[in-house]
Amino acid sequence: MTTKLYGLEKCSTCDKARNWLKRHSIEHSFTDYREQRIDAATLKAWARQLGGFEKLVNRTSMTWRNLPEARRQPGSDAEWTLLIKEYPALVRRPVTLTEDGAVTVGFTDTQYKLRFGAD
Repeated sequence: MTTKLYGLEKCSTCDKARNWLKRHSIEHSFTDYREQRIDAATLKAWARQLGGFEKLVNRTSMTWRNLPEARRQPGSDAEWTLLIKEYPALVRRPVTLTEDGAVTVGFTDTQYKLRFGAD
């Protein structure tokens, strides 16, 4: 299995992560989750690893801020997954899944150096 990156094609942070992986010769695939929606079971598994949907969802995004107030308080995993299905841009970007099964969100040079053991 190669490293899998999930995000949005036009996301500058996803571009930075993809370029970093290329520069460090780390084989990876990229999935745009607007084009290929992530199933509920996978979203729940990511959220569990990260410590909850609150860590998976970007609550500072314009997408989140533009939601009606009632939609910003999902009360169950099912409500979270329905919300993300409707608004995939809510997920922090990129989501990185590595061969060991670990899930991380976001990108910084330092974070990836630590994650992949690169200099």
